[in-house]
Amino acid sequence: MTTQTRWSQFLVLVTVFFFWGFVAASNEILIPVFKNAFHLTQAQSQYVAVAFYVAYTVGSIIYFLTSKAIGADLLNRIGYKNGIALGLLISAAGTLLFYPAANAGSFGLMLSGLFIVGLGFSLQQIAANPLAIMMGDPATGAQRLTLAGGVNNFGTTIGPLLVSIAIFGSVTAGGTEANIEAVKTPYLVLGAAFVLVAVFLKFSSVPNKIDLDALAADEAEDTTKLVHKKSAFAYPQLVLGMIAIFVYVGVEVSTIANLPAYLKLPVEQGGLGLNTSMIAPFVSLYWASLMIGRWAGAAGAFSAPPTVKLILTLLLPYLAFGVFLLVNSIAGYSVSQFLLYAGVIVAMILATFASRGNPARMLLIFSFCGIVSLLIGMSTTGMTSVIAFISVGLFCSTMWPCIFTLAITGLGRNTGQGSSLLIMMIMGGGLVSWLQGWMADHHGIHLSFIVGIICFAYLAFYAWRTTGILRKQGIDLDKLAAQGGH
Repeated sequence: MTTQTRWSQFLVLVTVFFFWGFVAASNEILIPVFKNAFHLTQAQSQYVAVAFYVAYTVGSIIYFLTSKAIGADLLNRIGYKNGIALGLLISAAGTLLFYPAANAGSFGLMLSGLFIVGLGFSLQQIAANPLAIMMGDPATGAQRLTLAGGVNNFGTTIGPLLVSIAIFGSVTAGGTEANIEAVKTPYLVLGAAFVLVAVFLKFSSVPNKIDLDALAADEAEDTTKLVHKKSAFAYPQLVLGMIAIFVYVGVEVSTIANLPAYLKLPVEQGGLGLNTSMIAPFVSLYWASLMIGRWAGAAGAFSAPPTVKLILTLLLPYLAFGVFLLVNSIAGYSVSQFLLYAGVIVAMILATFASRGNPARMLLIFSFCGIVSLLIGMSTTGMTSVIAFISVGLFCSTMWPCIFTLAITGLGRNTGQGSSLLIMMIMGGGLVSWLQGWMADHHGIHLSFIVGIICFAYLAFYAWRTTGILRKQGIDLDKLAAQGGH
């Protein structure tokens, strides 16, 4: 059965994806501000990231245990739309803590506020990710989630810019000597926005209930082969997918977390010899690369003739690249050194075409491209190696929707539980980053990127293995993609 994407509902839903990116990237502004204001060590300043990302894992565990306690999937009981609205209100409560925390000058209270914001985000993610996939034809579910991810990365692109203006008064101020009380205003405004979106969502036409078993039947070519289990753990595509989410978030975060140290290496050691103030646009291009890739992969989500989809696939990534150039120009950085990156984007577009709408094939191809990028970066020096490492962002761009789609396909009524288990594995971002940091300390920053190669190798294996698993369950990904017009 082919179902048209419900765009009016989908556009309401993706507002929460924007907020996730906006807040996550804005945390990078808080780290130096808190470090100076509270006289923290570099390790202590990283508690900002720890508090935020650990909240996802804690929230997922709470969701899983609550579902067990009530004997039913929590989202099936309260509804998907209600779950997102509740998550927004929880996040809003977290932003309220910034007011007394700023007045009291309490770093611990600030971290508590960020943790609660992240806790609310975890419930939103558990509900919104599968809802985005299911809000239309199952064959274009991955592309819809890719489009939502592109909106998320628009948030990561403009979030730090706007928060910098709110805290420092000027994007190009360059310092981090902000009064800690300046932090509370942007987060109180953000909290008010969370409440407004929660109310708007509650009264919107976004579906609250989904017939998950009917969806699983739509996904399957042979419904007699469908697997109906009591627990999400009984589905191998999910269990292997949990590891895949762990290593995917790991390689995405660890690559950019260790890139600044590489950029600061002297030229004779392979780096660019940059000081800290010159690193920001390189980091910005990495995160923009995820937006570029996701905008390209999102073209398949539109119900349009093949020629129009072709034009969108070619045009949207360069539109996203233009957003990066514009934002960084406004921020006062020179962007001329990045114009040649437009050529690298061509490789990502070709990889997108080669996937032909199949999430497993896309994951496989992009994993190999990620391995090649890291190998080039490790075997070269200077700007060539830097661009190669940054291009990892392009090839990570569509992996989240691909993995998420593959992992929950065929789960039926276990979809909500499966989604919570996948969100739980976001913690890989911290652990894999730590592992690469340890490698850098003992074997050098250049060689440490081998950690990312190992992550990509597992993702290629997952793409290959899951295709066979789903086929045994009566789900042919190629035929499902073909039904979507790819």
